[in-house]
Amino acid sequence: MIIRHIIGTPRAMVWAGMGMGKTASALFALDLLKRLGEDAFPALILAPLRVAQTTWPDECHKWSNLEVKVQPVVGSAKERRIALKMPADAYAMNYENLPWLEKELGADWPFKTVIADESTKLKSFRLGGGGGMRAKCLAHVAFTKVKRFVGLTGTPAPNGLEDLWGQYYFVDRGVRLGRSFSAFHSAYFTERRVGADPHAVQWEPTPKARGEIERAVADVTVSLDAGDFFDIEKPIENTIYVDLPPAARKVYDGLQRHMVAELSSGKELTVFSAAALSVKCLQCASGAVYTDEEGTWEEVHDQKLRALEEVVEEAAGMPVLVAYHFKSDLERLLKRFPQGRHLDKDPQTIRDWNAGRIPILFAHPASAGHGLNLQDGGNILVFFSQWWNLEQFQQICERIGPTRQAQAGHPRPVFIHYIVARDTADEAVILRRQKKSTVQAALLESVKGKSNARQ
Repeated sequence: MIIRHIIGTPRAMVWAGMGMGKTASALFALDLLKRLGEDAFPALILAPLRVAQTTWPDECHKWSNLEVKVQPVVGSAKERRIALKMPADAYAMNYENLPWLEKELGADWPFKTVIADESTKLKSFRLGGGGGMRAKCLAHVAFTKVKRFVGLTGTPAPNGLEDLWGQYYFVDRGVRLGRSFSAFHSAYFTERRVGADPHAVQWEPTPKARGEIERAVADVTVSLDAGDFFDIEKPIENTIYVDLPPAARKVYDGLQRHMVAELSSGKELTVFSAAALSVKCLQCASGAVYTDEEGTWEEVHDQKLRALEEVVEEAAGMPVLVAYHFKSDLERLLKRFPQGRHLDKDPQTIRDWNAGRIPILFAHPASAGHGLNLQDGGNILVFFSQWWNLEQFQQICERIGPTRQAQAGHPRPVFIHYIVARDTADEAVILRRQKKSTVQAALLESVKGKSNARQ
């Protein structure tokens, strides 16, 4: 559906949540356009930094039948210049570098297709100024140089309907929602004074605004609801890979190969057993390693924190349950996400979560086991750290799982995201858990069969 929409709609919007195949569908659409000989290349893919750097190229490599090549344009200015000269069909770059790209290319802008991954980055654009330099730079070429535009987002209006105008401007130059933001406001919103100050006003959508806006953009928009395509009786699982930076990779490889590694602080790590090595490798994969028995730890990378930021951003206000393992993980998570809370022993924490008052809840699987009901609070679970214990893994999944969602009257899918450090013990843990789960499932099925036979 997404591929057909992109091919048939030169300037289009795609509303589909994480795990719904936006990236793969866009790549297959580009591949088909290339095979058809369409004058749509080169393409520019705009995305959050980590997504531009790894997700798009990795997704491209995953499908061996694709003829499209994606080149990341990231790093220093020198590295970006080199990347732009590499032969490719599409170039993936983070939004923050749009002003640099405009200055670098000048009048020689070559991109005929722009794919705006997480198009809400453009939501603040205004014709009279505002919205930042990124959207302004894109607007300079959006209709003079760019033939095809595709906006991808799972949350088109995270803060309300006002977020839509800036994104749709790049689709049709304001034809459907108003030639200017003020025209959009006048058509779909009413002004309400707040307090005694006549200048203090709020804009509220009219009762019919949502329906009218949806009808206005329907011909250029495809919207996918996970419940229409997935069995909501099973979780929708999504693996988010991160790559260890060179310094962290050096530490990890040193531990794995020699059981000794030197940290950037100069401290030396030494492990003396296979079990200790496994734990230390998982710590390194998560981003911080303990340097002594007193609990002192040192951060080696923040790639998983960045990946979690993107999940939270795409959730757009929907509560997110985050499973961690090490205390160092919790400390780093609370520092990076001050709006988050720790699932402690206070019963009020669970009540606040289920009431929607906690945007991010950090929980250790061992403390989120039997008896806890967390399903009212949300339907998104992220595994920040990976660990071997299958029972704890299954228990925390069940806290917000499909069965509990259904029992609580929430007809919505459950999303489980795994943040995995590539080529590390994280991958071994997931593989082992899957094998254990398969054996356990077969055993349970066998027992169930014998039980039924006796009845």
